[in-house]
Amino acid sequence: MLGCSGKQHRMSRCCRPPANGYLSLFLPILSLLFVTSTACSNGNCQVLDSCSAATDCGSGLYCGNCPAMGKNQPLCIRGQATIPTSVINGLPFNKYSWLVTHNSFSIVDAPSLTGVQRITFYNQEDSVTNQLLNGVRGLMLDMYDFEDDIWLCHSFRGQCFNFTAFQPAVNTLKEVEAFLGANPTEIVTIIIEDYVHSPKGLTKLFAAAGLDKYWFPVLKMPKKGQDWPTVADMVQQNHRLLVFTSDSSKEADEGIAYQWRYMVENEPGDGGVEQDSCPNRKESRPLNSKSVSLFLQNYFPTIPAQSDACKEHSSPLADMVGTCIKAAGNTMPNFLAVNFYMRSDGRGVFDVLDRMNGQTLCGCSSITACQAGAPFGVCKNIPVSNGTSPTYAAGSFSGSVELTGSTSTVRVTSSYISCFLYFMSMLFLL
Repeated sequence: MLGCSGKQHRMSRCCRPPANGYLSLFLPILSLLFVTSTACSNGNCQVLDSCSAATDCGSGLYCGNCPAMGKNQPLCIRGQATIPTSVINGLPFNKYSWLVTHNSFSIVDAPSLTGVQRITFYNQEDSVTNQLLNGVRGLMLDMYDFEDDIWLCHSFRGQCFNFTAFQPAVNTLKEVEAFLGANPTEIVTIIIEDYVHSPKGLTKLFAAAGLDKYWFPVLKMPKKGQDWPTVADMVQQNHRLLVFTSDSSKEADEGIAYQWRYMVENEPGDGGVEQDSCPNRKESRPLNSKSVSLFLQNYFPTIPAQSDACKEHSSPLADMVGTCIKAAGNTMPNFLAVNFYMRSDGRGVFDVLDRMNGQTLCGCSSITACQAGAPFGVCKNIPVSNGTSPTYAAGSFSGSVELTGSTSTVRVTSSYISCFLYFMSMLFLL
C-alpha cells in the first residue's frame, strides 16, 4: 500500500495500515472471515452461508455482501446483538458492554420535514425502534433549539438549519419510551450532544415523551469510579434510562448527568479509527483514569460511507478494541459506538461485542460460551467454525442493507457535493 499523509487519509480514507491484533481474545475473528458453508434456503441458512434472498437466512440474519473487501457474493450476515443480561444477569451495569449507534437519528432516506433538501452526513440505515429491537442499547442524539422546539439535527457551529434538521426530538424519544414500556427488563442509555438553551428544555422534552418515569437519578450515579448498581436493581427500581449531556450546566440546573463526569471517551472520527492509537477525547479524562467507571469507545470515521462500513467492522474493529483496552489500563469499553451498525462481512460488531462481554462477564471467549451460575472461567464448548448461529434477541431488520451482489449506494455521489461536505465536516461536531 502506498503511503499517504494525514490530510490524504482524511479525504480518501485510503491509507489505513494493516491490522495488527492486540488481544488474543479477538484473533479468532480473523479465522471466521474465511468460513464457507454449503448451499441452503428457506430460512435455514446460517452465518456465512450463501444466500440469494432475505428469506434464505435464519433468525437474526440478513442477506448481504461486502464489495469493499472483494466479497460480492451474498452471504447471511448477523444483524442482531446478543443481549448480555439474557445470559449473565445481576452484575453492576458498568461490567457490561453495550452497542451504541453514532448519530442514531441520522438515517438515510429519512424524509425532510422542513420542505428543503437536506445536506448533511448520514450514519444509520434503519429506525431507532428497529435499532433497539436489534440490540442497540445506546443512542447518540444531537439536540438543538429549532422552530420553537427541540429538534434532532446533524449540524455545525451549534445551530440547526432547515437543511440539517431531521425531526423534533420528542418523536425519537417516544420510540424509546415505547420500547422501554414493551421490554420491562431492558436498559437504554442516551448520550446528548447538547445545543439546547431554552429554560428547562430537556426536562420538558423528556417529560413530554413519557420518559421521566424511567430516569436514573443523577444523585445515585457513582462519582468516584465505584461500581454502578446491578442491572437487576436498576430494573427493579425502574431506573432504566441513563441520560448524559455534553453541557456541564445541565447537571445542576436540570439533574442531567454531565457526560465526562461519569465516563471516559476516546477521540471520535478519524482519530478513533487509527490503528495502534487510542487517544482520549479532549473533553474526557485520560482513558486510564480510575475516577470514573464508564468507558465509551468511538469507532467511526469522520466521513461516513455505507459501502466501507462492512470492511471497517471486520478485523480493524477487533484490533481497535484491543488497542483501546490497552490505552484504558486493561479496562473493557462499556459502550461501543459505530456507524451503519449492521454492516459487516459476516459477524461484525455483534461478534466483537460477544467477545468483549464473554471476557468480562464469565472469562470465556464469547458470551455464547458463558454459563449462568458457573464459576468464572468455566465455559461451554462452542464451535466457532461450523456456521451455526447463536440465538439472538427478538427483533427485525428493515431491509435497507440487504445487498444482492453490488455495493450499496453511497448517498453522496457528486464529487462537488463530496468536497463541499468534506469541508463542511471540518465545522461539524461529531
